[in-house]
Amino acid sequence: MPDSPDAFPAVAVLLCSYNGGKFLAQQLESIAQQEGVELAIHVSDDGSQDQTQSILKAFDERWKQQLSVVQGPEHGHVDNFFSLIFANIEGDYFAYSDQDDIWDPDKLSRAVKALSSFPEDRPALYCSRSLLIDNEGEPIGLSPLFLKPPAFANALIQNIGGGNTMVMNRKARDLLCAVGPVDIVAHDWWTYLLVTGSGGDVIYDPRPSLSYRQHQDNVIGSSTSWSDRFKRFFLALRGRNRLWNTKHIAALQQNRSCLTTENQRILDDFSAARDKPLPRRPLFLWRSGVYAQSTWGNLGLITAALLKKL
Repeated sequence: MPDSPDAFPAVAVLLCSYNGGKFLAQQLESIAQQEGVELAIHVSDDGSQDQTQSILKAFDERWKQQLSVVQGPEHGHVDNFFSLIFANIEGDYFAYSDQDDIWDPDKLSRAVKALSSFPEDRPALYCSRSLLIDNEGEPIGLSPLFLKPPAFANALIQNIGGGNTMVMNRKARDLLCAVGPVDIVAHDWWTYLLVTGSGGDVIYDPRPSLSYRQHQDNVIGSSTSWSDRFKRFFLALRGRNRLWNTKHIAALQQNRSCLTTENQRILDDFSAARDKPLPRRPLFLWRSGVYAQSTWGNLGLITAALLKKL
């Protein structure tokens, strides 16, 4: 931990655990090595039955008041993260954390430096690319590189920021709290949607900020192989993406007042592109301006609109 934290910005790390004993200690050690920030780690454990609790207890004894652990709601990872987001936790910045990654020592300081360039009264979110590693910590590749700018029109159909890379300012966290719990697909995707939808700022850093461990117990993996891409395509044809979009549109419409006027229009046109008669669906998709980060993704969007799977 930093020697003289008073001069550093305060970052609250929001870590959700569930039977993560295999890699949790390595994750916590990498968080402890963060440079240039004052750290407070808040853990919500969702009823772990392995050595997770004993690992957390050992780190708590080392770090004293810099680590706190609470019992999670035990309703899945989204509700577990929501329980921390909505808790009475103070900080200048807030960072999501998984239980099995390895953070670069400058992960948080880089994020804070980027976020500090924006006004404090506007929601701002940082996310980055990831180095992919296997069970043994060996590099196996990189997460996709996104070249198009972050925007609400992109957030409606994909999330470019893994939650394990995300850091947000206080205004973004306040926005999430003001909206409260909603029925959505993932906490990180919802964060991207809400920050962009409100007219906030999103920074996508092409330089990896952590090592993202890929293993069979991942709730959500990186899915960069061609087999993963084909799997996503067939799941989309079976209606998975339409179900996801339905959830997000409902949550956004419930909180329509949080969106800018332009983003309300984009949302309405995107909704129309899903349900209007066939000749008009592609027109409303074009009018919405919604876009994917890749050519294949945009072709998939058009296909989904034609087949009413959007």
